[in-house]
Amino acid sequence: MFRSYYSDNIENFLRASNDEILANLTKQHTFSLEEQQRNAWIQEIDILKEQLNNTKSGRIFFEYSIPRMGKRTDVILILNGLVFVLEFKINENQYNNTDVDQCFDYVLDLKYFHEESHNAKLIPILIASNAVDAKNVFEKYEDNVFKPLRCNKKNLGKTIYDFSQKFGGGHVDALKWEHSIYKPTPTIIEAAQALYQGHSVKEISRSDSGAENLTKTAEAINQIIEKTKKSKTKSICFITGVPGAGKTLAGLNLANERHRFTQEEHAVFLSGNGPLVDVLQEALARNKLVSSLTGIKKSTALRESKAFIQNIHHFRDASLSDPNPPIEKVVVFDEAQRAWNEKQTSSFMQRKKGIQGFSLSESEFLISVMDRHKDWAVIVCLIGGGQEINTGEAGLLAWLSALKRKFSHWDVFVSNEITDTEYTKGLKIQKLLQGIKAKSISELHLKTSIRSFRSENVAKFVKSVLDCDIQSAINLHADLDKKYPIVITRDIQKARNWLRQKARANERFGLVASSNAKRLKPHGIFVELKIDPKNWFLNSKDDIRSSYFLEDVATEFDIQGLELDWICVSWDADFRFVNNTWQYYQFRGTVWQNILDDENKSYLKNSYRVLLTRARQGLVIFIPRGYANDPTRLPSFYDETYRYLKAIGLREIS
Repeated sequence: MFRSYYSDNIENFLRASNDEILANLTKQHTFSLEEQQRNAWIQEIDILKEQLNNTKSGRIFFEYSIPRMGKRTDVILILNGLVFVLEFKINENQYNNTDVDQCFDYVLDLKYFHEESHNAKLIPILIASNAVDAKNVFEKYEDNVFKPLRCNKKNLGKTIYDFSQKFGGGHVDALKWEHSIYKPTPTIIEAAQALYQGHSVKEISRSDSGAENLTKTAEAINQIIEKTKKSKTKSICFITGVPGAGKTLAGLNLANERHRFTQEEHAVFLSGNGPLVDVLQEALARNKLVSSLTGIKKSTALRESKAFIQNIHHFRDASLSDPNPPIEKVVVFDEAQRAWNEKQTSSFMQRKKGIQGFSLSESEFLISVMDRHKDWAVIVCLIGGGQEINTGEAGLLAWLSALKRKFSHWDVFVSNEITDTEYTKGLKIQKLLQGIKAKSISELHLKTSIRSFRSENVAKFVKSVLDCDIQSAINLHADLDKKYPIVITRDIQKARNWLRQKARANERFGLVASSNAKRLKPHGIFVELKIDPKNWFLNSKDDIRSSYFLEDVATEFDIQGLELDWICVSWDADFRFVNNTWQYYQFRGTVWQNILDDENKSYLKNSYRVLLTRARQGLVIFIPRGYANDPTRLPSFYDETYRYLKAIGLREIS
């Protein structure tokens, strides 16, 4: 794949005929060429030839690829040690903010993920060809990215010249830049959209150790599937990993690759995480509408996305009423650690389905459904350590227990690298695997976080904070602080301002809090007011229902499996640091009550683990000051937690 449709020295570009340049662009354009695109290219060439007429050096690129976003920039100019990213809006007579953000997004993507752009000066320029002159201010962020400039077809050349005179003089090797290593880290929404459009996980993920691990995991699972098919047996694989390591990405990639109806696999991605399913289905449908050339209906696009990503409860309920094997031979269970234990499943079946005496855990029932196949079947379970956040969620142990009791004929594949108590509850993995046909494959554990592309140690830092391992937390934070800011405040408005200042272009930010954070209400944070995740995660800056407005708050149930660029974690008195350890509370009626049950304690602790690992670029923690005249918000409920985090090294917003 060509990085750009056309690239050459600016001097050669000025000498070449318009037809010659257009022919090159058309040749590399692999889709059907619309008249609108052809006319846009013609006008862009005319404008650039006129505006760059006196430019004697530099290089020009048309339609340079931005892999993570699945898009191409209109034009990139490299001259005088500067990288200009140009977004044209032909015949437009105003500078729309959405267009400015689009151009800015391209620049940020290059800055974060394009190796030769890490230290380069990057300048986004929106060209609304028929707009009036705008007053531009040459202003730079600390990472050598400049604030967007606005030009028209008459003043583009002068703006570039003036800017070059003031900030130019460095050196960028244009050919080396063109072929630079690209290490994208897509959001799970971007990844789902790209995979759904036919891209591979290798195309949309980083090429360093984290992504290499992800690719090896995919290869290992595919080998297991092929071997299982050939031997006509049944296999279950457990993909484990730290928060943000790419478990869901691995599962989506597998479901996409194996979605082969002609080969009778019918692979499907199943998740019991309702918000994740709703958001991904909606994102795929919206993306299909935007990219479709045939005018597809929203209902049709949504129906197609639901065939790729399904709610596991619908799969379960269909299997209750139909005793036949499901059509799927390969199923991917996302967040399988959240499958219910026997008590919770039995209660649900009795209350909601009218089924008396149901005596299976959810994991045992789901295995039994796939066991109905007479020849072969494969289950892939994506397991997050310490991610059980609700009553009855049983974790990895429930799956292994079900296999021991009733499905010892299944082949079991799991990594021997899962030693943390978040998975094993303190037991040795060898003991857990006794009595089942288990094989250890190290590639099934994803140990590198790729969500937080600024630092892979965010999950480790959060774990050390929650485990009260203060020295480890101090050491990890010292490293994080240079790349991934984590700050603290006791003023919610300062937290909101910090998010708005940090986020650039369309980088998404929002408020999150524990579902039990009932006494944040005086600060305008209502956790009992349920959000619509589709609107909160996907809608634009001008929509009051979106995360951008910082009015509606998402809880751990809304955001698990998803992520934002920047987050404010609002910390209530349900989880308090007291005498060098954590204390656990729930708010009932008008008072805080101690949580005594160890399992419920772990759910609360895991809720904060989820909240603290959702940000890709950085987070602010808001801890209220409390109020001496309110017995439900006494300052003592919050102060020691604040001092603990400050002692670790978190800086307070000034």
